[in-house]
Amino acid sequence: MSTDQTFGPAHSDPDPDVITVLLGQHARVKNLFIRINSATGKAKQSLFDELRELLAAHETGEEIVLRPVSQKAAGDKVTDARNAEEKEANKVLTKLEKLDVDSAEFNAAFAEFEKSVLAHAQHEENEELPAVRAQCSEEERQQMGKRLLKAEKSAPTHPHASAAGSPTA
Repeated sequence: MSTDQTFGPAHSDPDPDVITVLLGQHARVKNLFIRINSATGKAKQSLFDELRELLAAHETGEEIVLRPVSQKAAGDKVTDARNAEEKEANKVLTKLEKLDVDSAEFNAAFAEFEKSVLAHAQHEENEELPAVRAQCSEEERQQMGKRLLKAEKSAPTHPHASAAGSPTA
């Protein structure tokens, strides 16, 4: 997968603000859900693979860069909840990978997965990101953005359910 495909327009900014990068990725995730839900066959599988890779990289970057800062800014309750959501999402994603994308079983599980991922993103946008914006200077957020993109480049392309939600994943 190309870097531009994974990280979208925010990647071209030489000093990417971590919040801008994450919001851009959330928008890409939402768009991929829409496209997957209207696709079939190989196209659906390809889009699902793209989503899986994006989520694996995105969550790795969040765990390494965002969570330590948001833990201080928003508190343990918020970050523990986000980590638990990510751990559960990775378990479901691992199960989805084993299913035929055109099967009724996949579609039912994928619909629930979509709801939980979108709710997770909404929690981040409402609870974590405003706390990080309030706690960190623009320069700090730009440094975090660079570190996030770097962490995502070396992230796995498949979920690792056993390590998900761990700040050292």
